[in-house]
Amino acid sequence: QVQLVESGGGLVQAGDSLRLSCAASGRTISRYHIGWFRQAPGKEREFVVGINWSGDSTFYADSVKGRFTISRDNAKNTVYLQMNSLKAEDTAVYYCAAMRVSRSWPATGVYEFDYWGQGTQVTVSS
Repeated sequence: QVQLVESGGGLVQAGDSLRLSCAASGRTISRYHIGWFRQAPGKEREFVVGINWSGDSTFYADSVKGRFTISRDNAKNTVYLQMNSLKAEDTAVYYCAAMRVSRSWPATGVYEFDYWGQGTQVTVSS
C-alpha cells in the first residue's frame, strides 16, 4: 500500500500563498487518483480538490476555485497544492488522500479514498 506524507503548512497572513506537498512512498503515486481535504476545528472533513492519476483531470470545490491549483509530478511521486490569496476561512488541517485508479473518478467523498496522510496545519491570520 502507499504511504502519504504532507508538508508545507504553516502560519501566514490573509492574502499570502503556501504550497503544500504530498509525498508518496511504498508504491508509485501514478497508481492513484489524489485528493486534498481539509478539516477545521469542530467541522467535518471536506473535499478541496482532486486530480486523476495522469494529471489531465482536476476537480475543485467552489470555495477554492481560482485560488488553489493542484498538480502532480509522478516521476517525483509527489502531488502539490498551490494555495494563493489565502483567507482566514482556509484555516484547517490539510490532508492528502489516495484512491486506487480502478475506482470511479471524479470523487469527492471521504469514504471514497483508500489511504490518508497525517495532515499538515495551515493557519491564516486575518
